[in-house]
Amino acid sequence: MTLAARALTQLATWPDLTEAEPSCGIGRALCSSRGEIAHFHTDRDVDLHLTARVIRQFEEHLTGSTAVRLVPGSAWLTLRLDVDGDVHLLMTLASLALQAQQAWPVPGDAPRSDCNDHRSAVLRRENVSGG
Repeated sequence: MTLAARALTQLATWPDLTEAEPSCGIGRALCSSRGEIAHFHTDRDVDLHLTARVIRQFEEHLTGSTAVRLVPGSAWLTLRLDVDGDVHLLMTLASLALQAQQAWPVPGDAPRSDCNDHRSAVLRRENVSGG
């Protein structure tokens, strides 16, 4: 079982999440009652709807992880699952994503946007920070 499959199986047991078809049409999604939380696009890549506000709040920490890819202006981040620690990070970020959705609407947080899978310019951490 791949790390992504294991993570999807584990997250699907959370009472606030249900498995569904993603709005982008690629892979599998997990949704809360308020919208999509995660898109599992490949055996390694997961897009997580963290919200623009939470990404701004934790940007310094997120860009410090080699597993995280940010797209400027996106409310989603892409997480590359290469080791068990990346799955643990996904669990933490999924919890944050659920909390962020419960706080909607928040002034200054854009409405839902498309996931990062369709975007060609997913920037690595060193590109986001200017390094």
